[in-house]
Amino acid sequence: MSDRSLLIGLLVLVALQAVGLAWLVWRRLTDPAAPVDDPERLQATADAIIDAGHAHSERVERELRTEVQGSARGTRQELNAALAQFQRLLLTQTGEASRTQSEHLRQLTEANDRRLAGLQQSMEQRLDAVQLSVEQRLASLQADNERKLEQMRATVDEKLHATLEARLGESFKQVADRLEQVHRGLGEMQTLAQGVGDLKRVLGNVKTRGLLGEVQLAALLEQVFTVEQYATNVVTVPGSNDRVEFAIRLPGRGAAGLDAPVWLPIDAKFPREDYERLLDAQDRADKPAAELAARALELRVRDEARTIAAKYLAPPHTTDFAVLFLPTEGLYAELLRRPGLNERLQREHRVTLAGPTTLLAMLNSLQMGFRTLALEQRSAEVWKILGAVKMEFSRFGEVLEKTRKKLHEASQTIESAEVRTRAMARQLRSVESLDPADGPPALSADAPPE
Repeated sequence: MSDRSLLIGLLVLVALQAVGLAWLVWRRLTDPAAPVDDPERLQATADAIIDAGHAHSERVERELRTEVQGSARGTRQELNAALAQFQRLLLTQTGEASRTQSEHLRQLTEANDRRLAGLQQSMEQRLDAVQLSVEQRLASLQADNERKLEQMRATVDEKLHATLEARLGESFKQVADRLEQVHRGLGEMQTLAQGVGDLKRVLGNVKTRGLLGEVQLAALLEQVFTVEQYATNVVTVPGSNDRVEFAIRLPGRGAAGLDAPVWLPIDAKFPREDYERLLDAQDRADKPAAELAARALELRVRDEARTIAAKYLAPPHTTDFAVLFLPTEGLYAELLRRPGLNERLQREHRVTLAGPTTLLAMLNSLQMGFRTLALEQRSAEVWKILGAVKMEFSRFGEVLEKTRKKLHEASQTIESAEVRTRAMARQLRSVESLDPADGPPALSADAPPE
């Protein structure tokens, strides 16, 4: 700081000298009393002043440089001394800090060692306690698991035993049921074999040629009609011994005015040999043989129709036509394919061909006719019943009128009783206000109601 102040002072002195010289020159030039010199002299004076200023400036500069160099040298020496002292102080403080830090580290290490030892001991104790608790818990869990496993094993064994017994019992029952079913099946097979044998005898025996058709025709009639609506083995022609297999009993009126049935003859025919020859020829694709077999079948059916018409038709005891039942749809279809056969049979012999489906439809139509006729016959009875109901209803009206009168009388009686009841209630409400010495007042039957 002293070198800087000195330098500033020197600079101020130089500036003051320059200002003084400038002032002298200015005054010399502006003073009117001053003698006017020669311009060259003035120039010389100015140059001398300038040279003097330069010399003074150089001297001041040299002095300043010398002073600055000395000041800088002193400053460097002071700085070196201060730096050496600071270095020594720093080394001393660093050593002290190092020793202090080492002491602190040693104390901290010892404290940490003691804490770690205590913590390790505490952790060992806790771990021992935890291990003991875990071992006890594991032992308890193991015991509980063993006990539960034993219970589960016993339960599973019991359930398995019960399930096994149930399954075995069910299996034995199923086996017994299956054996029983097999036994029944064997019985059914025996019955079926017997039925097949009977069917074979039906189809093969010459004496029972039409048995199959009769069985099927009987089943259809039983399905549609009641036993009163048809009959079997009926003599349809009076004085004849020929009996038709089945005949439907139709309502009619005899000559004496009494109800007498009109029979519809139905006969079943099954020309088995002719039909089998036709099927065999068709299987062999032998057209000539098939045509011959079909023609023979047609002739056979025409003969049967002629026989039915001659034996079983006798109007007015029978209908004007009969039905020839064919037990198979195939046979019925083959005969319908013969051109004009069905119309010829109806025209010449008054016989209608019918297969199972056609006959069933015909029987259902007849059954509907029977029901309509029964309704017509019962209409008179219905009118009689309605007349009786009308008469009884008029009597019921009279009885209802008498009942209404009785109810009106009962209603009036009840209203009179209600009037008496209200009068008695009114008198009873005033009982508490009477003096005991007073006698009871008379009850007025004509008291007005409340």
